Amino acid sequence: MAIFPIRTFPDPVLRMRASPVIEFDEELRRLVADMLETMYAAPGVGLTANQIGVASSVFVFDIGEGPHHVVNPVLEETSGSWTYEEGCLSVPERYWPIARPAFSAVSGVDVFGGQVRYEGDQLLGRVLQHEFDHIQGTLLLSRLGRRTRKQALRELREESMRSA
Repeated sequence: MAIFPIRTFPDPVLRMRASPVIEFDEELRRLVADMLETMYAAPGVGLTANQIGVASSVFVFDIGEGPHHVVNPVLEETSGSWTYEEGCLSVPERYWPIARPAFSAVSGVDVFGGQVRYEGDQLLGRVLQHEFDHIQGTLLLSRLGRRTRKQALRELREESMRSA
């Protein structure tokens, strides 16, 4: 297993929609294992393949109940509302209050092609939605209100220029 660098904003791969997985082989199983190791090392509660530069529709997560993964996820259902300080490994050390549905359900397949479904509210619901957004090429910055997003982008650009 290997730990991969996590792509950070403004890396263009983060804005690209991931491609469906069609090969369920040892390479996919190794990718999921590497993603889990990378997520735990970060540390984080979720990670998508595109966050490590692989344009495949795969995400892993663990909210403290053990590791899980979803290949070719579909966001099936959401309901309610919950505002929470949300962060992202691709926008490190930044958190914003973001309103999302409180409950969500995601279905897909595992690394062997077997059907999986995860559903939950609050933290699990948020993680499922957040990771599904990444698969679609959407960063949490898009979930911010106009003013907050403008300020966040300005700060991120300034920070990027200082570190360059």
